[in-house]
Amino acid sequence: MFVAVGAHLAKRVNIPSRDARSLIDAVSFLHQVAAGEKPELGSHVAVYGGGNTAMDAARVARRLGAQDTVIIYRRTEAQMPAHEEERQDAQREGVQINWLRTITAFDDHEIRVEQMELDDTGRPRPTGRFETLAADTVIMALGQETESAFMRTLPGVEFDRDGSVRVSPTLMTGCPGVFAGGDMAPCERTVTVGVGHCKKAAHYIDAWLRGDPAQRHPKHPAADFDRLHLWYFGDARRRQQPELSPEDRISGFEEVMGGLSAEAATFEAGRCLSCGNCFECDGCLGACPEDAVIKLGRGHRYRFDYDRCTGCATWYDQCPVHAIEMIAEPR
Repeated sequence: MFVAVGAHLAKRVNIPSRDARSLIDAVSFLHQVAAGEKPELGSHVAVYGGGNTAMDAARVARRLGAQDTVIIYRRTEAQMPAHEEERQDAQREGVQINWLRTITAFDDHEIRVEQMELDDTGRPRPTGRFETLAADTVIMALGQETESAFMRTLPGVEFDRDGSVRVSPTLMTGCPGVFAGGDMAPCERTVTVGVGHCKKAAHYIDAWLRGDPAQRHPKHPAADFDRLHLWYFGDARRRQQPELSPEDRISGFEEVMGGLSAEAATFEAGRCLSCGNCFECDGCLGACPEDAVIKLGRGHRYRFDYDRCTGCATWYDQCPVHAIEMIAEPR
């Protein structure tokens, strides 16, 4: 069994408040808006947190009419987990960010904020200095936890403090035959990682069912930029996608970044350098002086006749995308 239920429970902290209705969590708020609802936020909105969800909540608040939206984050700009692009987009749309701040109270359309400072280890600590900011609504964006309580009856399954399920390198929990992945396992919580876990879990579950030892697939060396032969490629500038101005963005929920035309998209695809992947340019076929490269037809790449090959590395040296590796023969 493979379990990947995600992390949908909002983390909360105890902020003294007389009006709990104006203290909402970001996940529920974003879900409401995605469902077509328009929550009443007031003119002044404070978002507590520093991740991508905090950026989303602040930008959505601006689109719902908030005149003043501020993000309160307890660490520094360099420590903020939100992607740089997300932060910049939020600021372009009029969102203010107050770093090294923490909310201590929320009452009568105001929040009480304490200034923080970093100690010798780089962790924030209170200073005893406070300030007051206007806020009709406080949106909590302090991260999410996984709803894993249903697995606590399974023998051998262990959990972290946030409810994440501990797994082995093969993604199996402490209960034999039960695998877990995605946001509910300790990892970077992104779609890419979640999809990757599904692929890996299929491999490891198949091995476990067969009774075979679980083996991790070896990774090929990365074909980084320095290994490419750029003389093969011409210069082609990136096509720019149309982008809404900050003023137009906050007037609604239209896509901020426009798409490309079919012609422009095809051109962009042609700019791919195909790093480490053969795209059948026939360079090796024409370069080999011993005719040791045999073309197998379009889409089938090539076969190498090692009886003819002298190891001169001519076709290795000319490969524009480093799709060929030279390996010394055993002696």
